[in-house]
Amino acid sequence: MTKKEEEVLAGEKDLERERQANDPMIPDGEVNPINTDYQVGQDNVVMKIGPFGLDFHNRVFAISGLAIVAFVLLTLMFQNSAEPMFTGMRNWLTGNLDWFFIIAANIFVILAIVLIFTPLGRVRLGGTEATPDFSYLGWFSMLFAAGMGIGLMFYGVSEPMSHFSTALGGTSMEDGVRTDWAPLGGAGGNEAEAMRLGMAATIFHWALHPWAIYAILALGLALFSFNKGLPLTIRSIFYPILGERVWGWPGHIVDIIAILATLFGLATSLGLGASQAAAGLNFLFDLPKGETTQVLLVIGITAVALMSVLAGLEAGVQRLSQANMLLAALLMLFVIIVGPTVAIFMGFFNNLGAYLVELPALSNPFGREDKNFVTGWTAFYWAWWIAWSPFVGMFIARVSRGRTVREFLISVLIIPSVACVFWMTVFGTAAMDQFLAGAKEIADAELALQLFVMLEGLPWTGITSFIGIILVMVFFITSSDSGSLVIDTISAGGKVEAPVPQRVFWCTFEGLVAIALILGGGLVALQAMAVSAGLPFTIVLLASCFAVVQGLRSEPRVGKTSK
Repeated sequence: MTKKEEEVLAGEKDLERERQANDPMIPDGEVNPINTDYQVGQDNVVMKIGPFGLDFHNRVFAISGLAIVAFVLLTLMFQNSAEPMFTGMRNWLTGNLDWFFIIAANIFVILAIVLIFTPLGRVRLGGTEATPDFSYLGWFSMLFAAGMGIGLMFYGVSEPMSHFSTALGGTSMEDGVRTDWAPLGGAGGNEAEAMRLGMAATIFHWALHPWAIYAILALGLALFSFNKGLPLTIRSIFYPILGERVWGWPGHIVDIIAILATLFGLATSLGLGASQAAAGLNFLFDLPKGETTQVLLVIGITAVALMSVLAGLEAGVQRLSQANMLLAALLMLFVIIVGPTVAIFMGFFNNLGAYLVELPALSNPFGREDKNFVTGWTAFYWAWWIAWSPFVGMFIARVSRGRTVREFLISVLIIPSVACVFWMTVFGTAAMDQFLAGAKEIADAELALQLFVMLEGLPWTGITSFIGIILVMVFFITSSDSGSLVIDTISAGGKVEAPVPQRVFWCTFEGLVAIALILGGGLVALQAMAVSAGLPFTIVLLASCFAVVQGLRSEPRVGKTSK
């Protein structure tokens, strides 16, 4: 080869590398793509209304959008009838299908662990020669960030305290059935055992199971987009099952269910955030904490999220999110330093041990005597995480190109789980320590207020409580902005850069759904819709397990994991 030919070849390779760097959907190295005539956006409606452009999937956007609009209007029109309806819906679903949610979550954990130890773990996302887009430190930070949010702020104190106080109170029997909410039958007044059971039950809801749910969906999205060359949307995962029919009505239904699940899962989180922010404002400034304040908070924070969407402030939101993560870390560090420091660090390892010991009993779907705990906490959580999974799963998929399946699953299961365990240990231990020292009001306070009651027992209450409110609000803003992007990507047939007006629509209706649920029954309504939306998507996720395994089996494998 002449020198001129070598220079031309080197130039072509440089251009190819640049093209791959700018388009993550282009594989690097050997893959086994799916050959299909489908083009991203071929079924989309493209139009202009005045200065605004639209580009959405004609059926998926229309059906899911009309369903959301109808839900908001009907709930607001019939508020008095909504609350008993939502209460009955939640109680029936969690009371009769708790076993189904528990079995499904167990399947996701088992599949993730099995894939780690099989040769399929050597498949690399993006091709055999793909390199990670982010360093381990940056990638781990983003996985940690995905695990942080309104949920940890709301339940960081309230869940450990709830399980601890019910376990400490012993058990109650009525017609041979336990009627209390104590996990695993309670501790019968033994404080140390109540703390152990309370933390084990809390960690159960925030560690392996939720992250296995996210990991399986994220793996499917990454595999079928980066390796198989299909659109970045939920229906693509089902190509091994449906074939070309995935672009027809079966695929439309999958994407519609994903949109509704994601939107109601987000609305649940936004509603929880609004109730906690209102409780904090009442605690600090004696402002009313009722529905009016919560609705005004949702309107105000949704307006800020809309400004971000309209102005295209992705970089600004990213910096705001990073600042919020730093603020959350500082708040946690403050609680560690001024709180029961030794008990927190000792408790971290003790709590992990208690979780592992009690894991088989907590994940058992049948013959449970702690039925109220299972239906009131576990079934709701698993449905909520499943409803959230398209949002978190798509985020994880987009930052994980270049990782092998093995390192992907180990990291997604372990890193965020450890972060969540540590967060719960810090805030839960501080609260339980105060309770045992005589601050019984922590257990008596409503769930949304318990974080602020705990902070009242530490120095600088006003500052730390205000920081807590800010954290909830910023998590609210970033979740709404990012969630609208994920929903819009699905409703646009996998187009990542869809027109802004569509994101405005979804961002607006996330807030409106949260308002409708607050007015239609508060926390009960929020939980009811999370469970209702999570149920059909649980079936979708279970089917995706088979599709993911089939997709991995056809992929070439690397000889070793990346360093």
